[in-house]
Amino acid sequence: MVLWKSILAYDGTAFHGWQIQPGLPTVQGSLAQAILHVSGESVLPQGSGRTDTGVHALGQVASFSIAAPIPGPNLHRALNRALPPAIRILSLEPAAPGFHARHSAIGKTYEYRIFPSRPLPLTPIPDPMPLICSPMLAPFVWDCPFQLDLALLQNAADAVLGTHDFTSFAASDPDLATREASTAAPIHATNIRTIHSSTWILSDGLLLYRVTGSGFLHHMVRNLVGTFVEVGCGRIAPNSVPYILSLRDRSAAGPTAPARGLFLIEVNY
Repeated sequence: MVLWKSILAYDGTAFHGWQIQPGLPTVQGSLAQAILHVSGESVLPQGSGRTDTGVHALGQVASFSIAAPIPGPNLHRALNRALPPAIRILSLEPAAPGFHARHSAIGKTYEYRIFPSRPLPLTPIPDPMPLICSPMLAPFVWDCPFQLDLALLQNAADAVLGTHDFTSFAASDPDLATREASTAAPIHATNIRTIHSSTWILSDGLLLYRVTGSGFLHHMVRNLVGTFVEVGCGRIAPNSVPYILSLRDRSAAGPTAPARGLFLIEVNY
């Protein structure tokens, strides 16, 4: 058996997330079918994490073992031919013994992309005309209708740096196998994460939020972005994020940002 480590990029628009689901198109299921087609072996590739329906990846990592003695370059080419066009394996190499795409990971980086349909308030513009988001771009950004302030967005993003209980930013229906329920109760060790960087930038007309951390709870990045946007458009106070964290209550934070703007960028080992 050879243990393989692969790095994948995919457009998540047409997939019901990473995790295999009966009767539904998923990234994990598509990769498993490609491996079966090429090697004749039925295996379940393990991903670094479960991206949700509609979420994209530029650096998802998957590991799998097969017995077929196929040279790496040949296997790489064959798998890409067998995969749908929305999924591509960027690299494929033998992994060290014991490597596991999820269990061996020590950190991840996500990026969230916003198309600001209202110009940023660099100069006061009363009732600015909304900008038009190209249909070629729309599947990969949140076409946000609010006028946002970059300084306020960054101020809110700075507040999550460090180690915190992120229960307020976890999905309201967390997976009990890995997380406890979201209740404004004592600190849940499973909901504690460390954020190493949390930054907003303006690039080529898009607002980009990039965050690196030890790990992320279900919907955590999207819930952070939804809350930051509430700050950025003046709906909640700029200094409210530490208080929201302290409540450990999902209902205290902002809405969940749309899945289509989220990308898994990199996994660290």
